[in-house]
Amino acid sequence: MDVMPLLLLVAGSAAVAAAGRRVPVPVPLLLVAVGLAVSYVPGVPDYTLDPHIVLPLLLPPLLYTAATDSSYLDLRAQARPVALLSVGYVLFATFVVGCAAYLIVPGLPLTAALVLGAVVAPPDAVAATAVARRVGLPSRITTILQGESLVNDATAITAFKVALAAAVGEGATWAGGIGEFLIAAVGGVGVGLILMVPLHWLRTHLTEALLQNTLSLLIPFVAYAVAEQVHASGVLAVVVVALYLGHRAWEVDFATRLQEEAVWKMVAFVLESAVFALIGLQLPVVLKGLGEYEGIDAAWYALAVFLVVAVARFVWVYPATFLPRLSARVRAREGDLSWKGPFVIGWAGMRGVVSLAIAFSIPLTVHGGEPFPERNLVLFLTFTTVIGTLVVQGVSLPPLIRLLKFPAHDVQAETLAEANAQAQASRVAELRLDELLADERNALPAPLADRLRMVLERRRNAVWERLGQVNSVTGETVDDTYRRLSREMISAEREVFVRLRDGRYIDDEMLRTLLRRLDLEEAAAYREAT
Repeated sequence: MDVMPLLLLVAGSAAVAAAGRRVPVPVPLLLVAVGLAVSYVPGVPDYTLDPHIVLPLLLPPLLYTAATDSSYLDLRAQARPVALLSVGYVLFATFVVGCAAYLIVPGLPLTAALVLGAVVAPPDAVAATAVARRVGLPSRITTILQGESLVNDATAITAFKVALAAAVGEGATWAGGIGEFLIAAVGGVGVGLILMVPLHWLRTHLTEALLQNTLSLLIPFVAYAVAEQVHASGVLAVVVVALYLGHRAWEVDFATRLQEEAVWKMVAFVLESAVFALIGLQLPVVLKGLGEYEGIDAAWYALAVFLVVAVARFVWVYPATFLPRLSARVRAREGDLSWKGPFVIGWAGMRGVVSLAIAFSIPLTVHGGEPFPERNLVLFLTFTTVIGTLVVQGVSLPPLIRLLKFPAHDVQAETLAEANAQAQASRVAELRLDELLADERNALPAPLADRLRMVLERRRNAVWERLGQVNSVTGETVDDTYRRLSREMISAEREVFVRLRDGRYIDDEMLRTLLRRLDLEEAAAYREAT
C-alpha cells in the first residue's frame, strides 16, 4: 500500500490551512480552491473519495468533536427549529431538487433524480461549523446551524437508501421508507443512550489521562460501528454519546481535559483540512465519463441545480420559522424575531464532503447488470453543487453578516455574569476550606493556609478587575499585567532549569518534571485570559 499520497494530502492540506489563518479568505474555501488547482498539476494522483472510508472513518470523529463542543442545553432549547431543518428540510430538499432535476435534465429518470436530491440535501457539519466559527454568528443562529448539521446526515443517508433502492429496482415504497427512517432514527438514538452511561463511567474510572484519551479517540468509532451493525443510524449514535459526554466533561479530571482538548483540536484540524482539500481534488475524477453531457449542457444543468438548492432552502426556512409563531405560546417563549436570522440560516446552507461520499457510494450497475442511470452526471451535479455552495455562500456569508449588523455580544454583561458566578463559587470554596482546616488531620502551617486563601481571592478578584480601569500607558487591566508578569517569571525560571540541565546539575528527567509544573501554571494563566 502506497502511503505517500496520504502523507502528501495531510501535510499539504495542513500547510494550506496554516497559511490560510493569515489571510482574510475563509480557510475551508482556500483549501477547496487549492485542491481544485492542484488536481490538474502533472503527477498528482487521483484522490477518489471512498465512501467506505469517509463515512465510517472520517465522519464519526468530525461529528464527535462538533457535538462535544456544542451545548446540550442550547440545542434542547432550539429543538423545534433544529428538527424542522435536520429532518423536515432534508426531506423537502430531497423531493424538490429531485423533481427539479427530473424536469431540467432530459432522460434523467425520476428515481435517479431523487437519489441526487437526497445526496445534495444535507448541509455539511464541517462546513457549517467551520464558517460559523469564523464569522461570529449570534449564539442562537450558531446553535441552530450546528444542531442541524449534526443530525441531518442521518436523515439524508436514510432518504438516499430509500431512493437508491427504488432506482436499482428493489421495490422501495413510501411506507417502507418511512419505516426505515424511524428504525434508523430510533435505533441510533437508542444505541447512543445505551452506550453513553457506561462509556462515561469508564472515562471517569480510568486512572491515567493517557488511557482516558485513548478511549476518547475510540468512542466515536465504537458508537458508529455498533449502531451500523444493528442497522441503526451511526450518525445519531455518535451525536447522542458526544452530547452526553460533553455535557458531563466536568466530571473527568483536569489532566484528561487538558490533554483531550489538545488532542481533539489536532484531530479536528487535520481532518477538516484534509476533507476540504479532498473536495477540490475530486474534479478530475468527477469529469471522467460525463460523455454526452460535456460542455454547455452540463454547465447549465449544474447552475440550475445549484439555484434550486439555494432557493429551496429559503422556501423552507421562512415558513418553518414564522408559521409556528402563530402560536401565542411560541411567541411568548421566543420573543421578537426579525427576518435577519432566518435569512442567514437560509444562506448558510453549504454542502460538503458527506454529499460527495454518498454520491460516490452509488453503485455502478443496477439489477440485471445495467449501468446505473446517469451516475456520472449525478456525481458531477453533486460536485458542482458542493463547490457552488462553498464558494458563493461561503465567501458571501461574512460580509452579509456584517451588512445585516446583528447586535454585538454585550461583553460587559458577560463579564459581570462570570464575576458573579466566580464570587459564588469562591464563597463556597472558602467555607469548605474553613471546614477542612478545622479538622486536625488537615492541619497546615499558617503560611500555607494563607496561600490557599490567596489563591481563592486571586481567582475571585481576577474577573472583577476586568471590569475596572485599564493602565493608561499599556492599555492593560490589573489582571492582564499580573498575568503578563507571572508569565515573565515562569519564563525566567524555565531558562534557569534548562541552564542547570545543560550544566549537568540536573538530568533530563528532572528537567521534564520541573518544566511540566511550570507548563501547568502557565496553562492556568493562559486559560484565565481566554
